[in-house]
Amino acid sequence: MKRILSHTFLATVLATGLAGAQAQQPLTEIKVSYQPALYWALPFYVASEKNWWAEMGLKPTFSIFPAGVPQIAASASKSWDVGGIGSVPAVLGHVRFGIKTIGLTNDESAGNALLVRKDVADKFTKTPASMKGQTILLTANSTGDYAVQACLKKYGLAKGDVTLKNMGQAEIISAVSSNNAELAGLWAPNIYTLEEKVGAKVLCSGKEGGVMVPGALIARSEYAEQNPETVARFLAVYLRAWSWMNANKPEAIVLMRKFYEQGGVAISEASMKREFETRPTFDLANQLARMDRARGNSDMDSWFGQIAIFMRGTGAIQTVPQPTDFITDAYMKRVSADPKLRAFANNTK
Repeated sequence: MKRILSHTFLATVLATGLAGAQAQQPLTEIKVSYQPALYWALPFYVASEKNWWAEMGLKPTFSIFPAGVPQIAASASKSWDVGGIGSVPAVLGHVRFGIKTIGLTNDESAGNALLVRKDVADKFTKTPASMKGQTILLTANSTGDYAVQACLKKYGLAKGDVTLKNMGQAEIISAVSSNNAELAGLWAPNIYTLEEKVGAKVLCSGKEGGVMVPGALIARSEYAEQNPETVARFLAVYLRAWSWMNANKPEAIVLMRKFYEQGGVAISEASMKREFETRPTFDLANQLARMDRARGNSDMDSWFGQIAIFMRGTGAIQTVPQPTDFITDAYMKRVSADPKLRAFANNTK
């Protein structure tokens, strides 16, 4: 009886001790915003599946948006703290709401493109100038918009030579699929959906149009200033997910399929592999290198500066903001300076 009681007592003490330790270190809640079924948003899902948020002492709640413009608008009500977004709405987010860009999600230059319906593909491929006077469906103030206008410039066409009609991505897919549109600006994986669904062709990607289309990691300015350590832990989780996915692509694609299906997107495994093959990501060292201003403007300053010039041209913003006003490496440097965060971010297992 004494042995049983002693074991029971020991178990109680251990349980109480663990509970006390957990009580002393509660998980920090953080509100994460993103858009569903997108390559750059996959790390949020993978981190949840692997329980990496909790390892960094975080408890995320997620809010999802169909595109960047409604996502940045939601920051006014403080409905999210951090997240991922396209570079065009990231700039708009700074101008309208003071949102900070704190890192890169991926290089999506090849993942934003001008597509043409299959039955008219030959005409526009052979004579791109024949797009003059045509209507192009796209989502305004998006990376897709940026890529389309870069492609028009490549073909010697001005914005005024065509009619740009603003629509949501799902509406665009529906319009092209029902033969109600010939030309469309889309981002991946919507590109693959239209290719596989109706045989649409990529006429020109942002990369082929000569522009760099980065994806942005963002934070509300007030939140980041008040919670720098939490933001750094958020970045460490995001980078850890990419480190693991790039080292374990077969398993990552299994998770990608589940994540995309949750967002209503069903594409082939070949298209999922294409995501990894055509959209480079940035580890911690590369993030810091792209943000480095030691010799003047950083790579990110140049990329986002060009995007800001484009947005002034569309009328989305009235003046071009200085990239140094909204792009900051302070939080990425926190990750690098902390041995625990740095090791976590670079962990491939």
